[in-house]
Amino acid sequence: MKCPTCGTDNPANARFCGNCRQSLVEESTAGSVGVETAELPAVGFPNAVKLGFQRYFDFSGRSSRAEFWWWLLFNALGGIGAFIIDAAAGSAPTIQTLFSIALFIPNLAIGVRRLHDINRSGWWLLLHLGFGIGSIVLIIWACMPSKADPHEA
Repeated sequence: MKCPTCGTDNPANARFCGNCRQSLVEESTAGSVGVETAELPAVGFPNAVKLGFQRYFDFSGRSSRAEFWWWLLFNALGGIGAFIIDAAAGSAPTIQTLFSIALFIPNLAIGVRRLHDINRSGWWLLLHLGFGIGSIVLIIWACMPSKADPHEA
């Protein structure tokens, strides 16, 4: 089945595109606004990292909980690795800074897509600027299951 969004060929029984994660099946969601739906297909660590880089500047669509949390683990492990390299070199945190800069945009993009998956605007990411309570709210929302898109009928 060919994805109408990105044109990728997918298996005939696929529910979601293997490339852009868009739904390939038409399901009626009338009367189910706010109702939890089946999660996007689970992705493993390598696929989540691959999707994070493939969708570097993609602020539309949705990202599953698994994709979001695997990407966060990749960020943490990469940051720790960069810190170790900088410490071994005995220099300023150059590698760590470059790693953080390189992943700034994809971190924003996956955060926005994760918020879209629970029917919230990506602008809610600005809660991180307030630190404390705002960040706690965003962590709780990131743990929530997917919700049906109220705009799909």
